[in-house]
Amino acid sequence: MFDLDKWQEIFETIRRNRLRTLLTGFSVGWGIFMLVLLLGAGKGLENGVTREIASDAINSIFIFPGRTAEAYKGYKAGRRIRFTNDDYELIKNGIPEVEYISSRFYIPGTPIISRQNNFGSFSIRCVHPGHQQVENTAIDLGRYLTERDLSDYRKVAVIGRRVRDALFGEGVNPIGQDIKINNFAFTVVGVSKESIADAGEEEVIYLPITTAQRIFNGKNEINRIIFTMGDATLDESKDIARRVRQLVAERHHFNPKDRQAIWVRNNIENFQEFQNVMMGMRIFIWFIAVGTLMAGIIGVGNIMLIVVKERTKEIGIRKALGATPNSIIGLILQESVFITTISGYLGILLGIATLEFYNSGVWLELFQSFNMMQGVDLNAIDIFYNPSIDLGVAFRAMILLVVAGAFAGLMPAYRAAKIRPIVALREE
Repeated sequence: MFDLDKWQEIFETIRRNRLRTLLTGFSVGWGIFMLVLLLGAGKGLENGVTREIASDAINSIFIFPGRTAEAYKGYKAGRRIRFTNDDYELIKNGIPEVEYISSRFYIPGTPIISRQNNFGSFSIRCVHPGHQQVENTAIDLGRYLTERDLSDYRKVAVIGRRVRDALFGEGVNPIGQDIKINNFAFTVVGVSKESIADAGEEEVIYLPITTAQRIFNGKNEINRIIFTMGDATLDESKDIARRVRQLVAERHHFNPKDRQAIWVRNNIENFQEFQNVMMGMRIFIWFIAVGTLMAGIIGVGNIMLIVVKERTKEIGIRKALGATPNSIIGLILQESVFITTISGYLGILLGIATLEFYNSGVWLELFQSFNMMQGVDLNAIDIFYNPSIDLGVAFRAMILLVVAGAFAGLMPAYRAAKIRPIVALREE
């Protein structure tokens, strides 16, 4: 039942002790605010790293050539391993679990990319059709590269939207038109767009690897091999990586245990390690957040003790006039719960507003000019991506804080209820 007199008394107590109430509320609100901020930052970091990992298929393996670190069967240490098309075929045909596979060749030097009087500097990847699935490339217009493009040595290209905008103009349909790479004309057959995982797709040009090797004097050399493994488990992916290393080692005559001869990046293993790190980070964040909340709860309990001490004579008068112990306890607890609830709710609102402010990008605009003067490109800062928090978690934490705040005020309330009226009236 709503007791107006009791609420008026609570508000009058708060009015008379504004600073004390403000500091109590601040300790509680700060605890909830830090909880929201820490959980949001943790989620943003998780999203950012997941987004980076997802730019490549998670079930993929990347193989990079290196240099041998030790002598092996008459071959000297320090020998450079060079991949060729035969290595691509070796893995494609020698590993049954291969789903999609592509090698990648980079044009030597710095290619000159142009369209009439427009020039640009963009990344060029010479690949197989399977590269689309390996790197999750999304197509906005036209199509991706095909096996026919490779077998016929077609001079075709798939360009990103930012490449299109720079060379043809924003929004122009470039399909069927030519671009020049080192004065060799390539016909645009597709336009790639930003994927959820990788905005860099819009600044890449894809060429058929066979055409590029022939035109740019690449012979049969390749720079890396990439493939996906379907629904392979972590243990299965480790076994596949081991067999890949064994196959390549036999062909290039190096010790399979020589980790510097070739680099094998198992994205399934990397993703699992990332998941473990994030689990530890979540536990750490909750540990810090709960500690902050506990500090707020202890603050509420201490303030309630002070309240009881200051109002000892008032409580004695109430009991002398017939107030029951339960009414005294209820009054103290109600004030404690009210302060905790309001402060906690404001802490949640402030935390969510801070996360939304970050997501809006307004801070980028506010500090862009300063950071540009310092040579820092804020657009490259993508460590936190869409930091957010489950509101259910935030409100459950607030409810927990309210309940804990009530328990924190329970001891002072019982102390107030046990005060004998004659002792209270003598209190100075």
